[in-house]
Amino acid sequence: LWIAFAAAGVIGLLNALLWPLLSYVLLPFAVLTLGLLALVLNGAIIYLTAWIVDGFYVDNLWTAILAALGLTAINIIASTLLTIDDDNSWNRNMVRRRAKRIAKPEETDVPGVLFLEIDGMSKPVLEKAMANGYVPTLARWIEEGSHRLVGWETDLSSQTSASQAGILHGSNENIPAFRWWDRQEKRIVASSNPDDVARLEQKHSDGNGLLSDNGASRGNLFSGDAPYVMNTASTIKDLSRFHTLDFYAFFINPYSVARTLLLTIWDIVLEKWRFRQDRRNGVQPILGKDKRGGVYPLMRAFTTVIMRELNIETLMGDMFAGVPSAYATFVGYDEVAHHSGVESEDAFDILFKMDQQFGRLESAAQQAPRPYHLVVLADHGQSEGATFKQRYHITLEELVQNLLKEYRVEGAADVHEDWKYVNVFLTEAMQSQQKGVSEPLGRALKSHTVDGQAALGPEAEAAAGEREGETAEETDEEADRVVVLASGNLGLVYGAALDVRITLEELEDYFPGLLNGLAQHEGVGFVMVGSREQGPVVIGPQGRYYLDGDRIEGENPLAVFGPNAADHLRRTDSFPDAPDILVNSFYNTETNEVAAFEELIGSHGGLGGYQTQPFLLYPSEWETDEDDLVGAAAVYRQFKSWLAQLQPEDDGQPKEK
Repeated sequence: LWIAFAAAGVIGLLNALLWPLLSYVLLPFAVLTLGLLALVLNGAIIYLTAWIVDGFYVDNLWTAILAALGLTAINIIASTLLTIDDDNSWNRNMVRRRAKRIAKPEETDVPGVLFLEIDGMSKPVLEKAMANGYVPTLARWIEEGSHRLVGWETDLSSQTSASQAGILHGSNENIPAFRWWDRQEKRIVASSNPDDVARLEQKHSDGNGLLSDNGASRGNLFSGDAPYVMNTASTIKDLSRFHTLDFYAFFINPYSVARTLLLTIWDIVLEKWRFRQDRRNGVQPILGKDKRGGVYPLMRAFTTVIMRELNIETLMGDMFAGVPSAYATFVGYDEVAHHSGVESEDAFDILFKMDQQFGRLESAAQQAPRPYHLVVLADHGQSEGATFKQRYHITLEELVQNLLKEYRVEGAADVHEDWKYVNVFLTEAMQSQQKGVSEPLGRALKSHTVDGQAALGPEAEAAAGEREGETAEETDEEADRVVVLASGNLGLVYGAALDVRITLEELEDYFPGLLNGLAQHEGVGFVMVGSREQGPVVIGPQGRYYLDGDRIEGENPLAVFGPNAADHLRRTDSFPDAPDILVNSFYNTETNEVAAFEELIGSHGGLGGYQTQPFLLYPSEWETDEDDLVGAAAVYRQFKSWLAQLQPEDDGQPKEK
């Protein structure tokens, strides 16, 4: 036993003496190897200990590395069983020490705010998770009276780019879907493309974003005008902003790398086992091997483990540095719910692990140089159901092609949405001012880089192919091209060669039989087109709704889509890039199901079900300014109001910057 104590003491001493120097010298290589070098060094320290402590034997370096992983695994298991914060010592000491050294924060009574977004979580599903014990931290906040839970309603479309643009910048005009056709530029705009997201931020930002007052953006699509950013798609080329050092420090942390690696491996194993169990038990709806096999388990682990751990450690650093506000997106639940189901055991398990991390933030806040309020929210929810293709053995794109045989119908690549997070992550590293990181990584990814950005995954490769094949002149073939895009159960149909939207009166001339064929399909709830004479018209199987005059003929096609559905559609109709035909799947109120036009059993983007019903969980002493929060811009206004109320009253003295 004394040998074990001696070995532990020497390992601790070597870490204290050697690690600061090693981390400084080897940081670039640690990032390039995604932290695996730190794991090797961890093993090397154990191997070196065997040379120092008599009676302590290690066969070789590989054995030492396995020993380091084994110690980490035992620590994770023991701390979980004993409900101990297994990162307590590191986060309370090293992260705080680093933040004090870099930021030199001053103690203040002015509160800061962390906005923690659970991507894709609806209020009804959160309430079920609370009732079943999956989010004990959030449930405790409500039970103790420190927080209040309310719902809000998304815009159309109910997806991340529209919601985050509204929440972080106060505007999401002309974002009709996750992907849409830009009529002027004659191309697909994709929220998974960082260049497109950067252009969207330029259009929607007025400099007064949610985080403009020295805030921090972590793992988001948009920055909210934050000067401190990490893994933020809209700013990965903007080197004028501070890309946090915690991004790099994470990979040299001798414990967090081993912990993250083990959790990643476990998540991959868990996904494979649960998929096999779901197939064996006949769970429906369920996706096939093409969606839950191949690279998916690894991509899933990237969002559920690696991005979560990066966000948490960085937010810890933000608090210890005294950052006044930060907004972070946790994408794990959304990713798993897309593939496993909105209320699946798999999705709730991801939520449980996320809740544990929020508890860690709550604990760390007690040692920050300023008090912190935690606000938890969702950008949208998800609705469930077998996909359009599973039900009718045809995609929306194929349906349009069957109705327009003389046209060439095209869509966007059907890919894992989380490729965008991987590309942002790699681009962040390539844009690093640490030349030892950026230059080797840039060379390694040279064949998968476009305009200085990582471009991995089918969608990025397809976009690169399109750029290579572009010609200056429009061909006859282009004139016959129809573009069909999908965002969950929302479909968009465009005549690619046209500069303006086709009117209802012109549709039969351009696309004979298409409108009626779509409106009468049993998988379609309604379609919307613009009429030159009567404005936007919503057409269902048994009736029409003329939105300008609120006039209904026959059955109301929007009856089951909520009281604000007409207003949402009027707004979308006003967008310059509104589709020629907007298509929304059916919504079954009895089963609470929709039919996504993408191959995802949990979906969002259109109308119907939980996808438009996200939530806010905020300190109970705060008051809301509006009775009903409808639209992401309303959430922005509320957040800005709360931040303003937390500031001290102006005493006429100049304030520190």
